[in-house]
Amino acid sequence: MNRRFDIIVVGTGVAGSAIARRCRAAGRKVAIIDERPFGGTCQLRGCDPKKVLRAAAEPLAAIELLAEPDVGIFSQKPVPDWRSVMAFKRRFTDPVPQAEEKAFADAGIAAFHGTARFVSADALEVDGELLEADHFVIAAGSMPVPLPIEGAELVASSEDFLNLDTLPRSIVLVGGGYIAMEFAHFAVRASSEVTMLQRGLRLLGGFDPDLVDLLVERTHDLPVDVRPGTAVTAVERVGSGFRVHADQEGRHLRFDADLVVHAAGRVPNIEGLDLEKAGVRAGKSGIVVDGHLRSVTNPRVFAAGDASSSGMPLTPKASHDAEVIAANLLAAAPSTQADYTGMPSVVFSVPPLARVGLLEEEAVAQGLRFRVNHAVTDGWFSAKRLNETCSGHKVLIEEDSGRILGAHLVGPHADEVINLFALAIRHGIPAKALAETPFAYPTGGSDVSAMV
Repeated sequence: MNRRFDIIVVGTGVAGSAIARRCRAAGRKVAIIDERPFGGTCQLRGCDPKKVLRAAAEPLAAIELLAEPDVGIFSQKPVPDWRSVMAFKRRFTDPVPQAEEKAFADAGIAAFHGTARFVSADALEVDGELLEADHFVIAAGSMPVPLPIEGAELVASSEDFLNLDTLPRSIVLVGGGYIAMEFAHFAVRASSEVTMLQRGLRLLGGFDPDLVDLLVERTHDLPVDVRPGTAVTAVERVGSGFRVHADQEGRHLRFDADLVVHAAGRVPNIEGLDLEKAGVRAGKSGIVVDGHLRSVTNPRVFAAGDASSSGMPLTPKASHDAEVIAANLLAAAPSTQADYTGMPSVVFSVPPLARVGLLEEEAVAQGLRFRVNHAVTDGWFSAKRLNETCSGHKVLIEEDSGRILGAHLVGPHADEVINLFALAIRHGIPAKALAETPFAYPTGGSDVSAMV
C-alpha cells in the first residue's frame, strides 16, 4: 500500500529539517528521508566539526606568534593531543543523529532511512516503499566532486579527515579552496607536514585576490608547501603511504605522503535521485529553480541549500532557503522570493578570510561607480597586540549613494566583523552611518570606522 503525504523532504540538514518542522507545526503531513545519519553535512561532516578543530588551532596560533623572538612571551609551543581533539569533536557530532531522530518522532514527522529515487512527478521510492506527495523538497546537500585521476579511490574525503584517530606525519591536500586552506591550518599547527596542490593559479576563488595573497603568504610561513598551478594526475600506494603525481607547467612532480585528502570542492548531491523521472531539470550547480526556489520544470518540487542552483553553497543560504520554501509551501500560492543580499562567507583559517557583497571585479563589470578603501593593517592595534602580520581589508563604497557594495577582510576577528558589513549591505546602512557608530574599544568592531 502506497503512503501519501502533503510534503516529502529529502535531506535532514539545516534546510530540510527546518522546512519539515515548520510545515508539520502548521498541520501538514510530512515525511523526511536521508540515506546518511540524520543531521546533515553542516552538523556532522562540515561546519561544526571543523570549527571545533579550529578551537585547538586558535590557541596554538596565538602562542606561536607570541613565542617569536621579538616578543618571547612563550618559550615553547605546545603540541595538541589529536585523539583528545577528536574526542572533543565527537561530543558535538555523535549525539546529533539520535537527537534528530527523536525530534522528528516527537513532532509527528515520518522519518525514513534510505536512498530516495523519483519514479514519477508525484512519487518517489525509498528502499522499495512507494511514497506519494503533493510537494517535494530536495535538500540533500553536497558531495565531493569526482576526481578524474588514476587512483582517486585512494584519496581520503574531507569527512575522513574530520574523523582521523591519529594525525599522519605528512599530508597532501588536493585542491586550493576553503576546505584545503582550513585543513592546512589545522594540520600544520598539530605538527603535520602539509602540501597543498591547486590546479589553478589562483587559490580561494571567490575571495578578494589581494587579501588571498596575504593569507597565502602567511600560510607559506607556517610552513605549508602551497603549489598553485599544479594539477594532480594520479595517486598510487607506496609502502604504507602514497605517492602523488602532478603536472606543473609540463614538469612532472612527485609528492610522498602518509595521507592524501580530497579538498577540491563539492557538488550537489542529487545524481542518484532520478530527477528526470520527475521532470526536474538540473545542472552542475543544482536543481534549476525560480525566484521562489521551485523547480522551473515541475512545480511540485522545491530545492534548498546546496541542492539548489540559486546562491552560494553556504549554511546561511540554506537557512534562508528554508524560510522561503516553508512560507511558499504554506501559502495558497508561492509568493516569497529568495533574497541573498548581504550573505557573508568565511574561510576559517587562522587568521580567517571573509567576504560579503561584490568583489571589485564584479562591481566593475556592473558598471558601478565606487571608491575602494584598501589597506594592509598589520600595524593596527587589533593585529599588533597578537603579533599577527596577516591583516587587511578592502571595502567598496558606491560614489553617489554611499552604500557599501562589498567588504573583504583578513586577519583577527574577520569572521565576526564581516557580520557588521553583512548587516549594513542587507539593510542599506550607508558607510557614513557605520563610520559614525561608536563601537566598543578595543575590539575588532572598532576598526570598522577606519575601514569605511
